[in-house]
Amino acid sequence: MGRAADYIQLFSNMGWRYISYRVLYELKRRSGWFKHSFPTAPVQKTFVTLEDWKAGSPSFFFDSRETLDFEKKPEVNLKEDCKKILEGKIPFFHANWLQLGSSYDWMTNPDSGFVYDKNRHWTQVEDYSLEAGDIKYVWEKSRFSFLYTVIRYDYHFQQDHSRFVFEQMEDWIDANPINQGPNYKCSQEISLRMLNWIFALYFYKHSPALDEKLFQKIVHAIYWQFHHVYHNIDFSRIAVRNNHAITETLAIYLIGSLFPWFPNAERWKNQGKKWLEEEIDYQIYQDGTFLQFSMNYHRVVVQLLIWAIGLADRNGEAFKPAFYEKAYKSVGFLFQCQEDRTGYLPNYGANDGALFFKLSSNDYRDYRPQLDALHRMLTGASLYSEQYEDECWYGHSFISHGFDPIIKQQGIISFPVGGYYLIRQADSLTFIRCGNHKDRPSHADNLHLDLWYQGENILPDAGSYKYNADERTLKYFMGTESHNSVMLSGHDQMRKGARFIWYDWTQCLGVQVTEEDDYYEFQGEISCFGFLSPRIRHQRIVRISKSKPEWTITDRISPKPKECSLRQIWHTGEKKLRILSEIEPEKTESYYSSYYGRKEAIDQYTLVTDQETLTTTIRIDR
Repeated sequence: MGRAADYIQLFSNMGWRYISYRVLYELKRRSGWFKHSFPTAPVQKTFVTLEDWKAGSPSFFFDSRETLDFEKKPEVNLKEDCKKILEGKIPFFHANWLQLGSSYDWMTNPDSGFVYDKNRHWTQVEDYSLEAGDIKYVWEKSRFSFLYTVIRYDYHFQQDHSRFVFEQMEDWIDANPINQGPNYKCSQEISLRMLNWIFALYFYKHSPALDEKLFQKIVHAIYWQFHHVYHNIDFSRIAVRNNHAITETLAIYLIGSLFPWFPNAERWKNQGKKWLEEEIDYQIYQDGTFLQFSMNYHRVVVQLLIWAIGLADRNGEAFKPAFYEKAYKSVGFLFQCQEDRTGYLPNYGANDGALFFKLSSNDYRDYRPQLDALHRMLTGASLYSEQYEDECWYGHSFISHGFDPIIKQQGIISFPVGGYYLIRQADSLTFIRCGNHKDRPSHADNLHLDLWYQGENILPDAGSYKYNADERTLKYFMGTESHNSVMLSGHDQMRKGARFIWYDWTQCLGVQVTEEDDYYEFQGEISCFGFLSPRIRHQRIVRISKSKPEWTITDRISPKPKECSLRQIWHTGEKKLRILSEIEPEKTESYYSSYYGRKEAIDQYTLVTDQETLTTTIRIDR
């Protein structure tokens, strides 16, 4: 009965289209049908010569490195990072430098040591295996985002490492037979790899290292990788329906635009554009929030919108008006959630270290370069007083789409469709999530409270760490334990299923945010712990003082099961923070992951009561 109930709930949550597609997809995979649809040894064809491509390539952000003329800033850190890459080191997830050496095989997981079989068809590659470890460690270098450091170094220091760049691309092609091995498992990874290759092709367009033979080899690989993406697009659009689908539909549109010599290029372009518009319209809510409930993945969409709008503008094309409206609102939402001193946002939601096109030296957690570039494209104005390098690479001749510049708001800021509520004061930012879930959540984190004071994240979200780890680690980072919310004994707000699946989704039942002379007050209520009882409600009241750095939080679980304790959880590394309550908090060591693949110790304070209500005051000693 329990398994049957789970299936019924999964069907209700995900819909018949998702369920039927997954069943059909699995039948095709197991029957070998995909092996016929995705060939492994296609015949080499010439689509366009190098000379014709140089003479007639469609407009990119720039024509070649020779046409770029923005100020050169030879930073020491950029030089050091490029040197590391040339020596075989790669910055995994923009934080962890790993030495792969000069003869990396593109198949070895540097985190687990597992070596994938490059001759196995991609449909037979398991992407969630404890033995193999986190497949993202294999995908990371194959994404080729590291090329941007080399490209930026060559521009600012007036050097030429085009031979190194093209050798990396050719080595990847030789080591990864078409439609075989782990690097064909994910169409989003394929799409990103090709966009990054295309960026490098334009930059080094006139390099002597790019000869006809190499160009044909690269273009052949580009065509068949996008052939894969196009013919597998329904998986992302139906089974996944998140930033993957936006990445892949954008890539299909752009490849059809940038390589009109490919067979069916016009069809790819038109279909990709249509699908991209549909995905943006569905995935970006009316208030600018995003269906993945993740700051990191929302910035992923911002990066993709920069490519979509920028390249459409440069080639005389346009999207539907709603496309630009959703892009503008996305910038507005993320900008309002941003801490002004650092450019950081709450580490809220799934965070896999994605920053596809890193075109500045700013830290990965700093969202300013990407938000500013998209804001410039939409309004013609900068979002910040400082200029960031990203916009220089995307071109100075931005077309303003008539939107007004966005202004930072103070006081109460609400995004009720996504379920985000902010109270911004001169020295503090209070961030609270209280939302509905019509799209699947990835973390059990409703009513999470995130506090920032004078640029420091004094009550942070613990992050994600890894998507493929032991069960205990996954439960902590994806579950309620790693968030500043409430548990019932050891129970998460929702019941965990396989991989990224949750059952008994939490839902917002009501929110009220008010301002008084001396304080702001948030009141929110959710349905939760439905697997224990469908009647359980969690009400959280947060009172924020206007005169001092003090927050008073009252949590009420009603009706609370007699066999369960109310556990109020706080995470902090701030020594000046004080937690005041009638109940003495228990201090334990917990974990925090600001960057994917990296975790560090953090203090966890847990207050436990058998009562339905608990009030706690968070105070900062100045």
